[in-house]
Amino acid sequence: MIKGIAILGSTGSIGVSTLDVVARHPDQFRVVALTARSRWQALLAQCIQFRPEIAVIGDTSVAQALMRGLREAKCPTEVLVGNAGLDAAATLPSAHIVMAAIVGAAGLLSTLAAARAGRRVLLANKEALVMAGHLLLDAVAAHGAELLPIDSEHNAIFQCLPAGPTGRTTRGVHRIWLTASGGPFLRVPADQLAAVTPEQACAHPRWAMGQKISVDSATLMNKGLELIEASLLFAMPVTAIEVVVHPQSIVHSLVQYVDGSTLAQLGHPDMRIPIAHALGFPDRLLSGVASLDLLKLGALQFEAPDRIKFPCLGLAEEAARCGGTSPAVLNAANEVAVAAFLAGRVNFTGIAPVISEVLERVGSRAVHSIEDVLEADNVARQVAHERVVVRGSRSA
Repeated sequence: MIKGIAILGSTGSIGVSTLDVVARHPDQFRVVALTARSRWQALLAQCIQFRPEIAVIGDTSVAQALMRGLREAKCPTEVLVGNAGLDAAATLPSAHIVMAAIVGAAGLLSTLAAARAGRRVLLANKEALVMAGHLLLDAVAAHGAELLPIDSEHNAIFQCLPAGPTGRTTRGVHRIWLTASGGPFLRVPADQLAAVTPEQACAHPRWAMGQKISVDSATLMNKGLELIEASLLFAMPVTAIEVVVHPQSIVHSLVQYVDGSTLAQLGHPDMRIPIAHALGFPDRLLSGVASLDLLKLGALQFEAPDRIKFPCLGLAEEAARCGGTSPAVLNAANEVAVAAFLAGRVNFTGIAPVISEVLERVGSRAVHSIEDVLEADNVARQVAHERVVVRGSRSA
C-alpha cells in the first residue's frame, strides 16, 4: 500500500529533506499535501514536482501568485490559505503520515489536529510538545495516533530503547544522555559573545538549519527545549536526563541502563537518517546518506556544557521543573528574543536575560486546556516584547 504524506513546513530544511527521502521511494509514499508560510516560489516548484492534492500558503498576499503559477504549469493542486488550510492538510483523509515541521509555536495547532485525526505524526516541531506536552500526548493516546520523534537526538534515543507491548519502554533505563554540538561559539570566550552577529550565530559548524533553530543551537536553548521534549516523550524525570557536548555530532544520543551498559546511535549529521527511520518504522529505508567509515572517524570528544557561558540551558531546566505553563512561557520568550537578536534589536547575550525576566514576571499556571497554553504564550510574548524594548533602549 502506498502511504500518503502531508508535509507541514515543506520549504524548510526538514521539509526539503523529507521530500528527498520520499522521492527515493515512489513505490511506498505519495505526497498529498504541502504547506509553507510565505515562500510560494519554492512551494510552487515542489507542487509541480510532486503534484499533491492541496498546497497551503500561510501568507494570503502571495496566494494568488501561487495559484497563477500552478495554472500556468497545468498542475491540479488546490490552494488553501491560513490556519484553516493547515488544519485541512493535517487532517486530510489521504494523509496517513503527517510530517510536523513548522518551526516554533506556529506549528502547535496543526500538530495537535494531526494527532486528533489519528495520524502517524513525525514530530520535528519540538515546540508543540514543549508548549502542550501532556495535551498532545493525551490526544495521541485518545485517538490512536502514533508519535515518532524526528529530532536527531530523540530519534536516536527511540532507536536505543527496547520494544514493549505498547511501544518503546524505558524499563531498566538509568539515564538518558542528550548530545549537543556546542554550536558555533563553543570555543569563543564569554567576553566576546556580546559582539557576535546573527550571521555568525547562524553558521552552525555541523548542521544546515534555519535561522531560528541555528541561534537556539548557539545559545544551547535548543538543547534545553530538547531536554523538556525528551522528558515528556520518554516519561523520564528531568533529573535523569543529562546534556553532554559532543562537537563531532556523530553520536546523536545515548541511553544508559541500570546494568552499566550504554547504547548509542551513530550517524552522519544529516536529518534524512531520522526522517527515513520514522517514515519506514519499523522497517528500514534507504535515506541517501552514506554509512559511517569508522576508520576515518578519529577521536570522539565529550565534555560538560558551560552553564555560565550558556545560561539558556539552565533556564529551560528550570521551566521543566516548574511544569505547567512555564515551558510555553519559556518558548514564547525565546522566540521573541531570538527574533529581536536577528533583527539587531538586542545583542546575543541579551537573549537569556529577556527569557529570564519573562519567566519571573509571568510565572506558571496549571494547564487544563489548549486555551491555557495559548493564553500563556500570548502573555509571555507581550512581556518579552516589552523587555526587548527596554534592553534595546539601554544599549542604544
